[in-house]
Amino acid sequence: MAHSPQNLMNDGLVDILLKLEDVMVENVVTVEERATVKKTAELMNKHDIGCLIVLKKGAPDGIVTERDMLKRILLGSKNPEKTKVSEIMSKPLITGKPQMTIEDAAKLMFKRDIKKLPVTQNGQLVGLVTLTDLVRSERIIKMLKKLPDEKTAKRMKRVVDHFNRIISISYERDA
Repeated sequence: MAHSPQNLMNDGLVDILLKLEDVMVENVVTVEERATVKKTAELMNKHDIGCLIVLKKGAPDGIVTERDMLKRILLGSKNPEKTKVSEIMSKPLITGKPQMTIEDAAKLMFKRDIKKLPVTQNGQLVGLVTLTDLVRSERIIKMLKKLPDEKTAKRMKRVVDHFNRIISISYERDA
């Protein structure tokens, strides 16, 4: 049965068709592996972002998040002016492809307990998708509601719960 664009939207099938290339941020801020953690933090602060993709010879090699800095620098009592970002980044880098469906991306992120998914093509960084980007999809929200609580990491569960509350408030206003 063919679906018109309106029927697709009404049936919730638009989400099924969404690929990472449809929702990813394309202008991803990166940092070279030799940069210090202090310079990395300054770059994150300048762009008001929570993570950077770490490049090695121009190719994505790892990711550094605010949490990495907290756990590995502050709690590890390391000097951010001397520590290289490559020493604290999360690795190996888990990536998606532009043609990956948002549902498959969400499953991968929950399986690997990550909230940020760099998107690569032919070894080059082409975008970034966050769990927050994905949970805006009605289909993803339905899938997430089916996850067993005991298998969902606390940090991931907080994101899902937050968006469930926002959606509930939105539905109440529309009613």
